[in-house]
Amino acid sequence: PGWLLSPAGRPYLDSILHKNQRRVFSLLEHPALPPALAVPTVTYKLFLAGRSGVGKTALVAWLGGTPASPAHHGTLGIEATPLFWPAKPRTSHRPVLFQLHLWD
Repeated sequence: PGWLLSPAGRPYLDSILHKNQRRVFSLLEHPALPPALAVPTVTYKLFLAGRSGVGKTALVAWLGGTPASPAHHGTLGIEATPLFWPAKPRTSHRPVLFQLHLWD
């Protein structure tokens, strides 16, 4: 669980952070890793559905490391938020980069 903060995981964490804040990537961007640290990217699309005002957009903002608006405003249509998360599965010796497309 503490792999990201270890010396082996720190370069991967640094690739998604900017000034100790999670970097916001557009739909076509990708974290830049040196060739020696290149890892496979695993992509998932997560669709959040539910009643209005229950906190779906706030959850996506929290996961993305961006502040959520304190005032409620309904999401018109679908907002797609890309989120990258490096991880090292327990059954593998090689890390992977998860690319999550959160659809709210």
